[in-house]
Amino acid sequence: MIEKKIDWKECCDKRIAKRIAPDTNLINSLKKTSHNKLKSSEELSTSEVTASSKFILAYDSLRELLEALALTKGFKIYNHECYTSFLNEIMNESIKAEEFDEIRKIRNKINYYGEELDIEDSQDQLNKIRSIRNFILNLLK
Repeated sequence: MIEKKIDWKECCDKRIAKRIAPDTNLINSLKKTSHNKLKSSEELSTSEVTASSKFILAYDSLRELLEALALTKGFKIYNHECYTSFLNEIMNESIKAEEFDEIRKIRNKINYYGEELDIEDSQDQLNKIRSIRNFILNLLK
């Protein structure tokens, strides 16, 4: 099955993304929460039991940074898939958009289909998340 990707225009037309005034307090709060979730993920020991949970915490940390970035550009996004379009079409970061989308799909498989990550896959994905987070943090400076 080929997944149809939602583009930025569709995100806006369906009001999944909308223009807003940037909210500095919310941006700072999201950055702090993002940091805390990443630290929580890192403090969990890695085992077959915790591998997927560590990934989910780190993913949430990344998604919150993306929300903060979107807010700095004057957008509120209500759908994880539209963050991919935002990165691709608004930020002109197609490679990071694809990387995020692959991570998003893994998160969906865990949250909605009961799949689990093994320790090695979890470590690989956590490294990818850290890399994208660092990239987004640089954009937020």
